[in-house]
Amino acid sequence: MCEKHWNFLPSRLAALNWEWKDCLVPVPGVFPQLWDVSRGDLVKDRSLVLSQRAKTCRGDLFLVSPSPRSAAGLWCQVCSTTLGAGAIGALCFVPAPLMATEEHGPTTLKEMQVDEVPRLQPPKPNWYERYVQPCVAELLGSALFIFIGCASVIENVEGTGRLQPALAHGLALGLSIAVLGNISGGHFNPAVSLGAWLVGALHITMLLPYWVSQLCGGVIGAALAKAATAGERYANASGGAVGSIAADGQVPAALAGEIVMTAFLVLAVCMGALNEKTRTPLAPFCIGFTVTADILAGGAVSGACMNPARAFGPALVANYWDYHWVYWVGPVIGGLVVGALVRLLLGDRKTRLLLL
Repeated sequence: MCEKHWNFLPSRLAALNWEWKDCLVPVPGVFPQLWDVSRGDLVKDRSLVLSQRAKTCRGDLFLVSPSPRSAAGLWCQVCSTTLGAGAIGALCFVPAPLMATEEHGPTTLKEMQVDEVPRLQPPKPNWYERYVQPCVAELLGSALFIFIGCASVIENVEGTGRLQPALAHGLALGLSIAVLGNISGGHFNPAVSLGAWLVGALHITMLLPYWVSQLCGGVIGAALAKAATAGERYANASGGAVGSIAADGQVPAALAGEIVMTAFLVLAVCMGALNEKTRTPLAPFCIGFTVTADILAGGAVSGACMNPARAFGPALVANYWDYHWVYWVGPVIGGLVVGALVRLLLGDRKTRLLLL
């Protein structure tokens, strides 16, 4: 018998009204001590072997038998695993008279196998881990992501076009999610937090704290980019602020672009990281590459911001507010659209409202 089932067997037998009749337990080097069933105590002398078999040993049930997979090993019939040689030589016992009752029916070995061995539950997170730590992670992740994004725009090398900012934004976001995602979910974007709340992955009480943390992180990241880059380049790039809209006539196209690109990003988050049916371990880098693709495709249309925190931080530090509202309205609408799609049509059974 394996160690897990050995530890829980006495209590299970007592619950099933089984009686111990005999036990043969040679344990060479596997368990530190032996268990004397008759005395209910540990046997520290390894030379002792409990081998007195009862004369009334009718209908013995052996939970350990020679392994069908290995000549040297033993086979645990409870969890169907091969044990090391001599893990426990044999364990035999007979049940008390089995009398079927109208309420319970006969007790069999199969019933004992079906019952789940109690599992230790992980400790519940305390208030700091539930409320404070996720906000700290969102603040830090947003600051790092936006610092890398602003610096890549400010220090963009001539001739690379949008490739350098696209790769920098995508890689920074993917790495930030991979490192901090298990703490807060790795949103770093108010539009993503909105979509996560709509699909049930974020509690309403944490939505506003997440937004505040992300916006503050954006300001910190933009300030760090200003401190780390040359003053002339910083001024020429408007501090990395999104500024692709030059005239009112470009607003409809820019707004539509922000809605579509943000929807693509939030969809990658909801389906790749939150939806149980489609989630993948590669979600952090899928999300990062979604940002890269959006910037390469729509950078000339709207600047491909997709993130109000990414727009707010540099705008505040550089005092650049031209058409700033576009980078709030577009991402919010994109997050709402994807939240509705996942809730109504694309989500799994735990998420979808329309169980068709």
